[in-house]
Amino acid sequence: MATELEVHPIQANILLVLLFKPNSRFKELNTTNVSSDHFNFHVRRLEQLDLIEKTDKGFYKLTPKGKEFANRFDTDSVILEKQAKVSALVSCTKKIKGKRYFLMQKRLKEPYFGFLGKITGKVRWGETIYDAAERELKEETGLSGKPKLAGVEHKTDIDKQGKLLEDKFFFVFKVENPKGNLKKIINGGENIWMTREEVLKSGNKFKDLVDIFNIVSSKQLKYVEKKYREKSY
Repeated sequence: MATELEVHPIQANILLVLLFKPNSRFKELNTTNVSSDHFNFHVRRLEQLDLIEKTDKGFYKLTPKGKEFANRFDTDSVILEKQAKVSALVSCTKKIKGKRYFLMQKRLKEPYFGFLGKITGKVRWGETIYDAAERELKEETGLSGKPKLAGVEHKTDIDKQGKLLEDKFFFVFKVENPKGNLKKIINGGENIWMTREEVLKSGNKFKDLVDIFNIVSSKQLKYVEKKYREKSY
């Protein structure tokens, strides 16, 4: 995807020029005044990456991919801006002998190795949040169900010095009585049915779990926004 690319500062400047002045000539792009051979290398590289293209009349313009990529630049610093990640979080629940259980996942990968949390996954490019929730549920657990949106959480993790570690928006879904055979162990995690009390008494767990429980138990859509200081990352 275009947002995963890294470009040279000269290439970034070319994209910035075309962001504000579509259909520019070669010499108009070279605002840094580097040698023609050197500058031509960077122009060709952007063409190879499908970020710019040359028209029949000899002008250069951004491709659709280039427009999406260049639009993420801070136009003052000419640096790609970091943005919060968007993910789906799925909370599955069922009753066993009258007692309510929640499906939890113990992370077996970094970051937060060994932490207990919910099933989560990034929303893919062009994917709806509902499709993302269903896909993640199936991929991570082998189960299926109809996700119901319960709320949204904006979670930021900071270290001991206050430095930002992670910035995420979670669309929180709940699924009652999912169907299928549970995958107990997956690549990077272990799935476990637990009561709320067992979860809250466990050792390493994500600090937002109380908020997640409150979101999925509410009868109204809820929005939660908090910062959490994490000692382990």
